[in-house]
Amino acid sequence: MNFLEGYNYWIHAILLCVGLYAMIAKRHLVKKIIGLTVLQTGVFLFFISLASVRGGTAPILEAEGRVHVNPLPHVLILTAIVVGVSTMSVALALCIRIKNEWGTVEADEIAEQDRS
Repeated sequence: MNFLEGYNYWIHAILLCVGLYAMIAKRHLVKKIIGLTVLQTGVFLFFISLASVRGGTAPILEAEGRVHVNPLPHVLILTAIVVGVSTMSVALALCIRIKNEWGTVEADEIAEQDRS
């Protein structure tokens, strides 16, 4: 396997690293949410990459010489995308509430205000 054949695995690894970095290193809550979304996208890409194999995987029906591929991984990712969008919406709504309550969305400033 040369480098270009497995590019989707490299992209998913980069997305995972960027998302994890944003969640850990950034103090702005909206940037953390964006990092979580990027991380989720990397996981989705990895799962879909594993589900699709040259020649088809997990045949569930073979009729007239045609093999149909199991649609379960794709359906699971579709459901995960919906859950991810919902999670992001609730998190952004919470950020709005935090901004209204504390006047900032910086985690350090919130923690400092909470201590005093």
